[in-house]
Amino acid sequence: MLFDDTFLTIDKPAEGIFRDRGSKFLAFVYPINTESDIKPLLTQLRSDHPKANHHCWAMRLGIDRSVFRTNDDGEPSGTAGRPILNTLFSRNITNVLVVVVRYFGGTLLGVPGLINAYRTAAEEALNTAVVIEKMLHDIYTIQFDYQQMNDVMRIIKEDNLTVLDQQFDNTCIMKIGIRRMQVNQSIARFEKVSGAVIKLII
Repeated sequence: MLFDDTFLTIDKPAEGIFRDRGSKFLAFVYPINTESDIKPLLTQLRSDHPKANHHCWAMRLGIDRSVFRTNDDGEPSGTAGRPILNTLFSRNITNVLVVVVRYFGGTLLGVPGLINAYRTAAEEALNTAVVIEKMLHDIYTIQFDYQQMNDVMRIIKEDNLTVLDQQFDNTCIMKIGIRRMQVNQSIARFEKVSGAVIKLII
C-alpha cells in the first residue's frame, strides 16, 4: 500500500490558553481545506484582539501532509510558528490552522520560554479539539438507463459508496463518492453494467 486514503483532522474550532510571567497566550485551532481559508480567520482574530502584540500561526494541509507554513509575526525567528507546527506534526493531524494570540505581560520570556509558551498554548487548544478521521473520496458521475437501477444500487450498497446527488428519469445520473483505495474495484463493477457510463469529476 503506497498511501493511505484516510487522514486525521479536527471537526470544529477549539481554543486553549497558557500564561507565563504575565504574558497571555490564547490559542485557536480551525479546520481548513485550502490556503485561502487562512486569511479570513486571521483577519477575524486581529479584529477580535486588536491590542494583542502578536498573532503567530502555523498550518498544515494535504493528505500527504506535505503543505505547511509558519508565521512568527514579529517574534524571534523560530520561536512561535515552528513550535506550533511541531504540535501538528506530533499529533499527525492535517488540514488545520493554529493561531496563538499573545498579550505581552512586560517580562521577556527568552527564546526557550517563547518556544515553550507557543507550543504549550497550541497543545492546550488541540487537547480540547475533537480529532476525527476523514476519508479521501474521488467523485464520479454514473449515467445509466432506468432498467439498470437495481444493478447500480446493488454496487453502491455492497461497496458502501456515498451518493451525493441523483436525478432519475429515463436516463439516470448519480454523483457518487468512492473511497480512493477502492476506486478500481468499484469502477470495474460499474463497467460491467450494460450501458452505464462512469466519469471522474474530482
